[in-house]
Amino acid sequence: GELDLLYIAPERLANQRTLDLIGRLTVALFAIDEAHCVSQWGHDFRVDYLRLSLLHERYPQVPRIALTATADERTRKEIQFRLGLEQAQLFLSGFDRPNIRYRIVQKQNAKQQLLDFIETEHSGDAGIVYCLSRKKVDETAQWLTNKGIKALPYHAGMDNGQRQHHQHQFLMADSLVMVATIAFGMGIDKPNVRFVAHLDLPKSIEGYYQETGRAGRDGLPANAWMAYGLQDVITLRRMLAESNANETQKRIEYNRLDAMLALCEQVHCRRQALLGYFGDTLEQPCGNCDTCLEPVETWDGTLAAQQALSCIHRTEQRFGVAYLVDVLLGKATERIIRFGHDKQSTYGIGKQLEEKQWHSVFRQLVARGLVAVDFENFGALRLTEECRPILRSEQQLMLRKDIQVEKTKGGKLAKTAHKNKNINSLLWDALRNKRRELAELQDVPPYIIFHDACLMSMMEHKPSTLEQLSRLPGVGERKLGLYGAQFLAVIDGYRNVNATSSDTASESVELFRLGFTIQQIAQKRALQESTIYGHLAQYLEQGLLLLADVVDLPEQEIKRIEEIIINLPDDQKNALKPVYDSLDGAYNYGILRCVRAALQYQVI
Repeated sequence: GELDLLYIAPERLANQRTLDLIGRLTVALFAIDEAHCVSQWGHDFRVDYLRLSLLHERYPQVPRIALTATADERTRKEIQFRLGLEQAQLFLSGFDRPNIRYRIVQKQNAKQQLLDFIETEHSGDAGIVYCLSRKKVDETAQWLTNKGIKALPYHAGMDNGQRQHHQHQFLMADSLVMVATIAFGMGIDKPNVRFVAHLDLPKSIEGYYQETGRAGRDGLPANAWMAYGLQDVITLRRMLAESNANETQKRIEYNRLDAMLALCEQVHCRRQALLGYFGDTLEQPCGNCDTCLEPVETWDGTLAAQQALSCIHRTEQRFGVAYLVDVLLGKATERIIRFGHDKQSTYGIGKQLEEKQWHSVFRQLVARGLVAVDFENFGALRLTEECRPILRSEQQLMLRKDIQVEKTKGGKLAKTAHKNKNINSLLWDALRNKRRELAELQDVPPYIIFHDACLMSMMEHKPSTLEQLSRLPGVGERKLGLYGAQFLAVIDGYRNVNATSSDTASESVELFRLGFTIQQIAQKRALQESTIYGHLAQYLEQGLLLLADVVDLPEQEIKRIEEIIINLPDDQKNALKPVYDSLDGAYNYGILRCVRAALQYQVI
């Protein structure tokens, strides 16, 4: 009947009953989480957080601690001032998350780029995809699902019950992608999130750092991937311009957005730039970000910038990027001829660059503040004072050369070596399947059984006794007793897998794991569907696949089929025709074969 921990939203402090309740309790500590929300300089300022100063005034005898993972020096000082913690001790840990690989790509077809990224590098992994709008969240989740990626939406427009259900599913699953607005993530401590992706530009580096920080909390390699383009800049600046914030707050937010844009256009180590923003230092380039792994080329863009700026001026600062690029390339469109811009000196002077390159030039001009977007004039570009030194040739302008995404023959992105090459995918899947099976029985998230790092250690060392297993990190006495024998059985069973699973079966299973249906695999490999079912059955029999992933049938129907198989006479145990006939041909032989294979694994 006693409370050890009580969570209260800051908004509740406006309620006198809440204050009276706190006064009646014996409070040992006030812990203020997400303390950056109290700062007007913070990236997520909330007026209600200012009420937290009441705690010190009304309950001066109770100690307080303020916690945040995203606060630069200026924000930290304001937190101390607002909460009356000027005399408090300050504890700072480093901002570096060395296991996270930061990657920012130029938007071309963002959803397809995301799909390629997931399929080639994170098939079967848990991840979070952030979008700016609720509509885009719903559309992206549905699109990924249609493409064979298990994905769920999460945003404030959904009813609370549905949000809680989706969050619970995400925590419980090993291979689910949550597509969300920034409303998702607070309080989520799922250690094996292998990637965080942004389909839209975050509003600040603080927001980006906080959201990407939800990946790789188990210390294993993780990806922070983002697709970024000019439209992101225009959208966010429009949102700021049209917001109800006062001018001081708008100026703060513009500065934060400019810092985020600078990170996107970074040509040196991205991690060094990210840490430097928070006042942290990294002496050497990290070697684990896109700009380190694929150094960015720069080029003298002074002439191109002058041509672009002149074109904006010659067309009276009334047009957007697409139109300006057409003028520079000398396209004889109906609009250009109607406005007489085919007679201007800038018409056709930009043929030395391709259309994509011109879009890159304009994006970088906007990002650097040399060009502004006129939101009241339908997104027309206009010149700023900062561009004058460029136009007068008083200043050189170096631009980044966008990396062109290379594709493999199969049309997918060239896979990076980010995943551990020594991972044997068959044993890895078998261990994860066993973990998932145990987690479902206990209704707990899989990582409660064993973390991914522990499974990887099992895979690397392949212990054969409980004593050997007990030496691995993450295997305590209690877990050894509860789960040790079952995981040893999986490892032992795997020792002979290579001899029993053919190469052709493994190819079919690999395609199945990538989200292809049995029909699509058969068509792709020019094989019969029954053959593909046979390949999957091999893996089901060894516990390397779960029946629920292969056969989409209600549980009671599966039990009905299993009962018929179990009750077959001994001389018909290996025959499927009696099962088929007993079910009046309701299910094809492939499905029946898979159910039998999974049943044989359970019996073993």
